[in-house]
Formats: sequence, structure tokens, C-alpha cells
Amino acid sequence: MSFRSIEQLLRRNSKTKISRNIVDRNHDQKEEQLVQSLRELLLASKQLPDKFDDYYVLLRFLKMRGFNILKAKEMFLNMLKWREDCSVDAIANDFKFEEYDAVKRCYPHGFHGVDRFGRPLYIERVGSVDLSKLMQVTTIDRYVKYHISEQEKTISLRYPVCSLVAKKHIASTTAIFDVKGLGLNNFSKSAREMFAEIQKIDSNYYPETLNQLYIINAGTGFRALWKVLKTFMEARTLAKIQVLGTNYLNTVLEAVDPSNLPEFLGGTCTCPTGGCLLQDKGPWTDPEMIRASKEAFGKGQKSFNELAATIACESFTGCQEPSAKQVDSTSRKRRTLGMLFKDDQVGFDTGENILRKQVDEQILEKIRELEHCAAKSGETLQILICKQQELTGHIEQLRKILQ
Repeated sequence: MSFRSIEQLLRRNSKTKISRNIVDRNHDQKEEQLVQSLRELLLASKQLPDKFDDYYVLLRFLKMRGFNILKAKEMFLNMLKWREDCSVDAIANDFKFEEYDAVKRCYPHGFHGVDRFGRPLYIERVGSVDLSKLMQVTTIDRYVKYHISEQEKTISLRYPVCSLVAKKHIASTTAIFDVKGLGLNNFSKSAREMFAEIQKIDSNYYPETLNQLYIINAGTGFRALWKVLKTFMEARTLAKIQVLGTNYLNTVLEAVDPSNLPEFLGGTCTCPTGGCLLQDKGPWTDPEMIRASKEAFGKGQKSFNELAATIACESFTGCQEPSAKQVDSTSRKRRTLGMLFKDDQVGFDTGENILRKQVDEQILEKIRELEHCAAKSGETLQILICKQQELTGHIEQLRKILQ
């Protein structure tokens, strides 16, 4: 949900209307408070660019850091610094990966439709990678830049279009890695370096964009390799990964319709013109959907979460200006979700107050713990005093016997 006023967005986007499936989405109240607190901290230090002033973007960083506001802020600022240092916007807009076709042939990978929820489906045939050829046609540095450009495209185009089609907020990807034949013996130093760099980028700078990863055809060689690869990954990422053997199909089909699964993985899709993974198959390649997405978001690269308040019409054509009744209805919704907007602060704590409350609660909890320990210590002390008195009595009796 964008922090911008819904009324302003309605007036500015006269050819769009609110998708109730997204705007009426209920948020966890505690999450809303934490997002607002993080937002206010960043705004106070003027460290929140408009591009990232977005409910779901901030929520992703909070989730990745266990809703610890200070750690989420640190992670967010590290992301901004990385984007500046690596010129990510320039990569997204200007980087040309001329070796795209050659890389695809020796490293089969790509987006291929959507899962059953409407998320982009990404597939890699990792076990089929010809690393020697890959390093001949590209470099690790150029491949990493290509990966960044694809991440930016997913956020700025694939997610918004998928959200338009599914009529609900889409902000994560389902992935399938086919590791047949992959093991310690054929996972070279170059491959390890590239994997580690990509994993670092995805975890630190694009957090919580993985919905589920299915690693299929995992043999004994890969399972030994997996013990090494896991050390590069965050715990939250590992929780989203299923390592499956050759009997993977029933599990995968729970998440992916057979029509979106290539035939070589057990699905029914047989894409012409080079095969399934040589194409960027998905609704994001439909010119009409691209046009609708641009109308909803405007020109340039913007945060995909603006879709929450600027979803395109169901038919994408012939939409009318919203009526006064619709705007009034939206205003009522806005009041109930007031914390999500800049100009609705009544009834909600500021980020500073929420942080102070959190600190106070932690101090009170520590006081309760210490009071409990003190009470237990007092009980133990009383018992020891009684024991000491008993022992003193026994000593006196023994002395009398000696006399």
C-alpha cells in the first residue's frame, strides 16, 4: 500500500480505478505500526527516497530482520548505499547484455509463466550448465550485472503486471532449480564465487522476494554440495527451500499448473522457437499488459507497490472518472487505515513513541525477571538460614556429648 493519498492517486490516474482485492486488503495492526515507525525514522533523517517510500518495501526489510526496527533500518540504508556504489539505476536502464542468447544456451534459465497464485515462475537447469563455455562468453562481473538488471525488471515490470492479472498484490517469485548431475566435483571455484555473490545480493538488497524454491532431482552428489551452499544463506531463505529427489512432480504441481511447467520437468508446455527457457514467457511480455502497467505507474521506474492504489481497470479500456460516491468511500477507508498516509496521524503513535514503548516494555520485562530472581533468591536464603540453624543445633548437641 503506497503512503500516498488514495484521493490524489484517483484524481491523477483518471483512467484507473481501485481494485478492492488489493486496497481492501487487511494488514496486521502490529505490522502497520512497525512499518510506520521505520518510515518515520527514515524520514526524520531524510533517508527515505520517494521510490522506496512504500508500505510493502519497508515491510520486506522488517520481515527479513525479524521486525527489529533498528536492524531493518540498517539493512535498508545498506541497500541504498549499495545501489549508489554499484550504480544500480544505471544498470537497470542502460546495461546491455549482448551475450544473452549465448549465455542462455550454456546456462538454461529464465522466467516461464506464473504459479497457481499468479507469481512469476523462474526456472534454472543448474545441472545442465556448461561452465567452461559460460566463462568464455561472459564474465562473473557481467553476469552479476545481468542478474541485477533482471531483479530490477522483475520488481518494476513482472510484479506489477502479475498483480494486474491476478488482481492482488504480487511481490515474490516461485523458483525451480533442476540440479540433476550437479555435485561437488563439477561445482567449480568460479561457480561458487558467482553463487555467493548472487546470494549476497538477493538476501541483502532484494529481501523477501522469494516465495518458494523447489530444488529437484537432488542426488547424493548435490546433497553433499548442499551442505556447503547452505552456509551462504539466511535462515529465512532456507526455510523457503525444499530439496526434492526424482519424485518431485506431485509437490511441484501443487504450486504450478502443468500448462506453466515445461515438458522436460513433467508439465505440458512445449514452447516453440528455441524452447521454454530461451523465452521470457509471461504476461509481462503482452504489449497490452505493459501499456496498462505504464498507465498505472507512469513513465520511468517506480516502486511496484504503487499498484495497491493505482490498479488498472479490469478491461484496461473505457474506464470512467471515479464518482464522488467512490471517492467518499475511499476517504472512509483512508480514515480507517490512517496510519498508512502522511496526513492521517490522529489516533496513532509516532515512530518515536512506539520505539520508546518498545524500550519501556523490554525494561519492564527485565524488571519482572529480576524481581522473580530476587524472590527466588530470598526463598533460597531462608532455606539456607534454617539449615544453618539446624546445623548449629546439631553442633551444640555434639559438644555437650563430648563434655
